[in-house]
Amino acid sequence: MWQSDGVTASPAPLNDALDELADRFGENPPADDVYDVFHAWVESTGKDLYPHQDEALMAALDGDHLIVSTPTGSGKSMIAMAALFVALSEGRSGYYTAPLKALVSEKFFDLIGLFGAANVGMVTGDSTINADAPIICCTAEILANVALREGKGADAGVVISDEFHFFSEPDRGWAWQVPLLELTNTQHILLSATLGDTSHFVEDLEKRTDRQVSIIDNAERPVPLSYNYSLETVSETIKELVSTHRSPVYIVHFSQLAAVSAATELQSVALSTKEQKTEIAEEIGDFRFGPGFGAVLSKLLRAGIGVHHAGMLPRYRRLVERLAQHGLLRVICGTDTLGVGINVPIRTVLLTSLAKFDGEKQRQLTAREFHQIAGRAGRAGFDTTGEVVVQAPEHEIENAKAEAKAAERKKKFQKKKPPEGQVNWTRSTFERLISAAPETLESRMQITHAMMLQILARAGDPVKTVYRLLTDNYEPRRASNPLLRRAIDIYVSLRAAGVIVHHDRDWREANPDKPAIELAREVPDDFALNAPLSPFALAALELLDMESPTYALDAVSIVESVQEDPRPILVAQRRHERDVAMASMKAEGLEYNERMARLDEITWPRPLADLLDPALETYRQTNPWVSDFELSPKSVVRDMIEHSMTFSELISKNDAARSEGVVLRYLTDTYKALRQIIPEDALTDDLQDIIDWLGELVRSVDSSLIAEWEALADGMIDDAEIMAHTKIPQGGTERAFGAREDGTVPITANLHAFRTIVRNWMWRFVEAAADEDIDKLECLSLPATVAPAEKIDGDTWDKFLDDYYADHEWLGTDTGSRSASFLRFNESPGVADFVDAGLSEEAAQEAGAKKMWIVHQVIDDGEESRDTEFVAIVDLDESTAADRLIASLVRIGDVV
Repeated sequence: MWQSDGVTASPAPLNDALDELADRFGENPPADDVYDVFHAWVESTGKDLYPHQDEALMAALDGDHLIVSTPTGSGKSMIAMAALFVALSEGRSGYYTAPLKALVSEKFFDLIGLFGAANVGMVTGDSTINADAPIICCTAEILANVALREGKGADAGVVISDEFHFFSEPDRGWAWQVPLLELTNTQHILLSATLGDTSHFVEDLEKRTDRQVSIIDNAERPVPLSYNYSLETVSETIKELVSTHRSPVYIVHFSQLAAVSAATELQSVALSTKEQKTEIAEEIGDFRFGPGFGAVLSKLLRAGIGVHHAGMLPRYRRLVERLAQHGLLRVICGTDTLGVGINVPIRTVLLTSLAKFDGEKQRQLTAREFHQIAGRAGRAGFDTTGEVVVQAPEHEIENAKAEAKAAERKKKFQKKKPPEGQVNWTRSTFERLISAAPETLESRMQITHAMMLQILARAGDPVKTVYRLLTDNYEPRRASNPLLRRAIDIYVSLRAAGVIVHHDRDWREANPDKPAIELAREVPDDFALNAPLSPFALAALELLDMESPTYALDAVSIVESVQEDPRPILVAQRRHERDVAMASMKAEGLEYNERMARLDEITWPRPLADLLDPALETYRQTNPWVSDFELSPKSVVRDMIEHSMTFSELISKNDAARSEGVVLRYLTDTYKALRQIIPEDALTDDLQDIIDWLGELVRSVDSSLIAEWEALADGMIDDAEIMAHTKIPQGGTERAFGAREDGTVPITANLHAFRTIVRNWMWRFVEAAADEDIDKLECLSLPATVAPAEKIDGDTWDKFLDDYYADHEWLGTDTGSRSASFLRFNESPGVADFVDAGLSEEAAQEAGAKKMWIVHQVIDDGEESRDTEFVAIVDLDESTAADRLIASLVRIGDVV
């Protein structure tokens, strides 16, 4: 009954229940029977519905909206299942939305197990599977775009908005608000443990949709919480919690560095018995840990200590979760991301602080943040109580110990004060947060080019729709409406670009049934999804010369420029560039203030920025919606190729062990983008080799991110794939681009890396010339296999420098002087080219019969004259045989 054509569904109990209802009653089963059948399914799992879940089921059957604000662990997922079951039994479709792709994907597989593969689809921006299914799992932004484009006519019978407190997120909150405003024929189910006052949602939804709202907020925690304020050190607190059987303990930190550091310090505390360590080792089995952080994590886990944060590789996080689910970890050190759908069952939550840095400033936790974290304590079915412990600030702990010691000696003591400039907290802060209700959710409504285009693409009067959307929403009323002003600016830019047409009065009088403003050209359905600048990247490929030896790398750079920034790598690259520049400026004798001023202008490498930035400005004139997004040229994949780096070497070079997961996600997204953006006619063999290598590299590190994407893209969502999804992928052998089977890289196998070696060798001449180091220049100039027509010795260099500085004041060695624009490779030279390079006619004939390159390094004289160069000949055959660079400098002087 509920299977789509051509898709075989897995055994699914709720799907079977729907079939049963359809067989008995057809398309409109009585509500009482739907109620009974759902109850029977719950009982078949060995459970009963909690009273609040039963209340929610009955309200869903009555067609009410549901606002579910119940504690963590009280079964909000069951309410979501009930609402979807009711909708499908009545022939309506359903959406499940969440803030994170990982949660969407997890729920997708869960729902397949309940409703069958044919009845569940997923859209996350980079994964689309079974998009016509009656249940769609998607991120909130995806549903918001559907709501904008289709309005109340969208096929969305019920919408489950999980983690609805994201309504208050500054950058993303609009996506939780738009469906409430636009999907007025939809039944909305809002779920969160920390909603706060919802009276404004009740009033607005009932007025807007003419449908009643039921509040489900009367649930008791299945596992009640107790609260304690600790005046002991973390290690002492942990010893007590573990010894009194109140583990596993999740220690909450507000940075990844602090979490790893705390876990490492706890290794000195005996937390697990010998037998427990043996059990952990058996469960880990042959799991392969990578170098760096992997080696650290292996030691920690074997001691019963876990680490869990967003920067870890997915396979490491899943291993920690598996060990925790089996009750093998006494302590897990992690970050406050614990509050959003993390699958780590814990007994006790220990907060190391009640203050955090929120990206702008240090501040105390909000009540919502505190309850999101604290609510994770206590395991239903295992614990009779969950415990929340907060560490006092360090100065309070020291004061408590000093006071106790002074009391014993009957002496006075001097209390330490909180550190100046640091946000503090006290026991009263803790007690206030315990009793405080979550803050009222704040509206974060926006209007962007993308949102405006979605509205213009749907039927009806777009002016009325935009006006209603921007005036009748959850924003506080103001004397003037900044959203309307922004909408007018967007309208002007769209009209100037010819994207929309505004018909004149005569046309409107002749066509009264049509809107005055219409799209002048069709906008793709997915233009506003995960990679809004991908169409620009595709267009920018036409700026490249496919015959250029750097074409493949330049294509990679274009795709990298439209990906999200992997900040840990870029920050490390910027630090390196600044260190190099600082050394160079010190050598030049620049004053401190001037050095600091120049350093502010130095960032990470931005290949093709001079080409892409003006190209984007041109593209923006006809595609103004890209104004909402920024281009970000960078070199991560390119840097790996040019320097023959593996993933582990990239992490080590940039000291990014704590952010392996972030970096791997970037490499995965870049691999996907290369496959999706590069068309067949722009795909060279070299570029295909790069794409294949990058995919293999990501799989060797952690296959889960790509494997799931590819399985979904191929429609493989049967039982076997679901089982594979639950396994923890193993790491494989990492290989640099062009590497042999044993991991070694022949010097000429990776021509991109070989060019970098040549570039660095040529640059040594520039630096030595700038330092006027004649001895070094003479040593570097020793011929290898090709002799120049004129010998280049110390006297030759001495004369060259005299002549050069007679005409120029400066010989550049900064970052700009080293740019690719000053270096040219001729990889297919003819005999005439060798003669121009400085060889005799006879030597040129011999060189022309071999595999050689000619390389020109132009000198930056600060005047853009580019009239001086160093020319070298590279022998590829000899370099391959020797597995090192074999090259000869053959001419210095004027550019020929």
